[in-house]
Amino acid sequence: MVRKKRTDVPSAGGESSQSHDTGVGSGRATQRPPQQGGAGGGGYSTGRGLVPQSQQTGRGGYSAGGRGRGTSQQQFAERPPEYQGRGRGGPPQQGGRGSYGSGRGSGGSGGGPFHGGPSRPPYPELHQATQPFHGPASFEAGSSSRPPEHAPSAQSLHIPEEAGQAIQPVPSSSKSVRFPLRPGKGCTGTKCIVKANHFFAELPDKDLHQYDVTITPEVASRGVNRAVMEQLVKLYRESYLGKHLPAYDGRKSLYTAGPLPFVSKEFTITLIDDDDGSGMQRRECEFRVVIKLAARADLHRLGLFLQGKQADAPQEALQVLDIVLRELPTSRYCPVGRSFYSPYLGRRQSLGEGIESWRGFYQSIRPTQMGLSLNIDMSSTAFIEPLPVIDFVAQLLNRDVSSRPLSDADRVKIKKALRGVKVEVTHRGNMRRKYRISGLTSQATRELTFPVDERGTMKSVVEYFYETYGFVIQHTQWPCLQVGNQQRANYLPMEVCKIVEGQRYSKRLNERQITALLRVTCQRPQEREYDIIETVHQNAYHEDPHAKEFGIKISEKLASVEARILPAPWLKYHDTGREKNCLPQVGQWNMMNKKMVNGGTVNNWICINFSRQVQDSVALRFCYELSQMCYISGMAFTPEPVLPPISARPEQVEKVLKTRYHDAMTKLQTQRKELDLLIVILPDNNGSLYGDLKRICETDLGIVSQCCLTKHVFKMSKQYLANVALKINVKVGGRNTVLVDAISRRIPLVSDRPTIIFGADVTHPHPGEDSSPSIAAVVASQDWPEITKYAGLVCAQAHRQELIQDLFKTWQDPVRGTVSGGMIKELLISFRRATGHKPQRIIFYRDGVSEGQFYQVLLYELDAIRKYKSDTTQGCLLTTIMIAMLLTRVGIFCLAQWWTPKSVIPRSLTSTYVAMLGFRVQAVQLIIMCYGMRTSLQLMLCSLLQITFAILPPAYYAHLAAFRARFYMEPETSDSGSMISGPAAGRGGMGGSAGPRSTRAPAAATAVRPLPALKENVKRVMFYC
Repeated sequence: MVRKKRTDVPSAGGESSQSHDTGVGSGRATQRPPQQGGAGGGGYSTGRGLVPQSQQTGRGGYSAGGRGRGTSQQQFAERPPEYQGRGRGGPPQQGGRGSYGSGRGSGGSGGGPFHGGPSRPPYPELHQATQPFHGPASFEAGSSSRPPEHAPSAQSLHIPEEAGQAIQPVPSSSKSVRFPLRPGKGCTGTKCIVKANHFFAELPDKDLHQYDVTITPEVASRGVNRAVMEQLVKLYRESYLGKHLPAYDGRKSLYTAGPLPFVSKEFTITLIDDDDGSGMQRRECEFRVVIKLAARADLHRLGLFLQGKQADAPQEALQVLDIVLRELPTSRYCPVGRSFYSPYLGRRQSLGEGIESWRGFYQSIRPTQMGLSLNIDMSSTAFIEPLPVIDFVAQLLNRDVSSRPLSDADRVKIKKALRGVKVEVTHRGNMRRKYRISGLTSQATRELTFPVDERGTMKSVVEYFYETYGFVIQHTQWPCLQVGNQQRANYLPMEVCKIVEGQRYSKRLNERQITALLRVTCQRPQEREYDIIETVHQNAYHEDPHAKEFGIKISEKLASVEARILPAPWLKYHDTGREKNCLPQVGQWNMMNKKMVNGGTVNNWICINFSRQVQDSVALRFCYELSQMCYISGMAFTPEPVLPPISARPEQVEKVLKTRYHDAMTKLQTQRKELDLLIVILPDNNGSLYGDLKRICETDLGIVSQCCLTKHVFKMSKQYLANVALKINVKVGGRNTVLVDAISRRIPLVSDRPTIIFGADVTHPHPGEDSSPSIAAVVASQDWPEITKYAGLVCAQAHRQELIQDLFKTWQDPVRGTVSGGMIKELLISFRRATGHKPQRIIFYRDGVSEGQFYQVLLYELDAIRKYKSDTTQGCLLTTIMIAMLLTRVGIFCLAQWWTPKSVIPRSLTSTYVAMLGFRVQAVQLIIMCYGMRTSLQLMLCSLLQITFAILPPAYYAHLAAFRARFYMEPETSDSGSMISGPAAGRGGMGGSAGPRSTRAPAAATAVRPLPALKENVKRVMFYC
């Protein structure tokens, strides 16, 4: 721990632009006599995040689906013919999820006869549209209390054209953007009172000021910056700082409750290393600190926003309050993003391979319509165990490291795991100097030599350690750690190094580690509620000196809020099942006595077994049981494969896949048939095998696949087989279920005119990877009015670019000249070919967008959507963009036992799902562009397709597609991981920071290695499920 000892008294003056790198930690300081100087740098200047004094305004901050085969093209008045017919008995199954809606009752919808078993609607083309457009017949959307017995004629219903729906020009800048006002408050459902993990805060009546901080030489470490400022405050709070206790963000901004007695002043601070016990002179590093007034925070605007008198949340003022409340926990715990972790906040849990979990909490100040509140939630994340490096490597390789020499693969794995890790030496007694690992030597320790004098005399590392420290190196066959810079690296044997405690593991966790972390993180609601309240008590915000300084008071009681329980929607299943309609109970239902509403067809399939534990006879029996489950669930599934199942080694995956595929196609081509499905049995720990298999099948062979783990193959439970059957059905073009209100055309703002629903998401490389591209995915519904099937497209784009580049693009064709295209156009054309209609309304769900990026999404991505109007639509194209945010930090604790996953917190447009062990997580849809929706109920009902999951299906499907596409570029064993865009850092993420992301409009000239193209017959279906 670097302590401070010597400091120079400040002098007023300007700032220096000189900067240097330093590795000095915190230390002690000594004081020099003050240097007096003239006042400089006067006047208010616009600073970071705060409003200048002269500034008056500012701005703030599963439905199942699949590919269809055999659907006849219809006009609006016609009804889908495929919901009746023959079928087979249904197996018991659990794990279904419900949708938001308002219909209930019994009965079924009519339709034409369903002859010949399940059928496939034809594939929609994704490149050119040739079918004529059929004009819509508008009708008024209604609601039902029971399943309809007769679908109303669409031609007999009509509503006048909504006023004010003309498409308006895209704003030229974020300053002209105004998000739509909420049309009203919802009132549907049963009211109830719940507790939320929010603690109300009193708005301080203080005059907040921001100061720019320049520390020279500049260092990248926030810890060093904080050590410098901590010593400065300690020495000069009573004098030059006017007795103010400032809050510091660790970078460039300092905040005070009231003005400092100067406009600009310079200080000199000296940090001295801790005493390491060596008796040697400790290193000193001198820093020059310039503090200069930048702006004032306008808390009045925050008050107006909380009173509902201002539309935009003043993010600048909220940022100040957040930084103030982070000061105390930052000094106590290890900060990671917005969370704080400590090995003493809960029991450490080993995750395997030298990784352990730390318990912590998330903290953020949030504005609500009930006032300011502090959001507190429990969190866990992975840290590197503070082990001797030898023990860490033994855990990483999962074997006795002295039993055999390291292979090349072992060296690569060790290098990736240890690169960037900080270690301390243990061979010098109490002198524990710290180093950061930059790599491994290519030679063994016994072969390493280095010059010891100017004459070039060489000495081996083994001899040097024995002669200098009396240390005998045991593992001379191992490589040494390289520390320092690459040009002048130092060598350290692994056995003299120990990993420094408190280093977060930022690389990708494997399946076992994720499972172990989830097991640690999962808590019952009562336990989580207790831990949250206990965390608030331990933090003791009422005793926090910074909170007192700024006048912030935090309640110690959970906030009580009013919620509503929405009625569940009726679901339609096939008429040949014992249950034709289903009303989900407590957000769940199963497939018992039900049949898939549209069963897909699998006539030709093969199986490949990559697990050494599974015998061919077991694989054949498993495939037979799976085919029978698919058959009795409503699919047309041939029980016999095209070729017998074969076993193969994982390292031969590409050769085996291509050989087996071509053998099957050779047999089928004589019958003019195609291969429909590949069933694959994988080892429980399969490394890169899964990703390699999906890449080959979807971008090379053009076949959908279903992978099954060895442990499930041996268990062969009915529930598992039924769940896999549901996945297979949507992959081959079937529908598992649809909303009764959808097939009876009674979903407001969806059923009245051809509506296409988009979902979009971007996944980014892991924070430790600085070269891999980001992956964007866009999915779109292809089966209006049912809206259950989503075709998907993916693309690679610039590193950490959040805005989707390929929504719209142009290029020069030597024959046609300037040609436009992109993901939106391709999916709009696909919708027209699949439904026979041009879309007249677009609902666009955009996932992974933080609050600061709403304006960029509206300016850039909405503009990309509108550029296709003249090419793919006629008349007025109504567009609504919803940001599908997953509020993973908002927890709901019920006050009554009848709390259900259909509960909605009013004024927030949130919805909940049954999470692990019953804890509820919030999903919120924020409308940033809206045409034609006139009530909050209409806005809510646009989410009727949402099942009881934490995020809307279109956005979730886009996330799945984007995550799948990363396998096309990065194998599982690569050093780079992937993460979800957005503030939560990922679905199921346990905390941490996502790193910076670009929100500027993408540059067309950015060179990015493109993804391998999806095969046509793959991208038409829900291959990503």
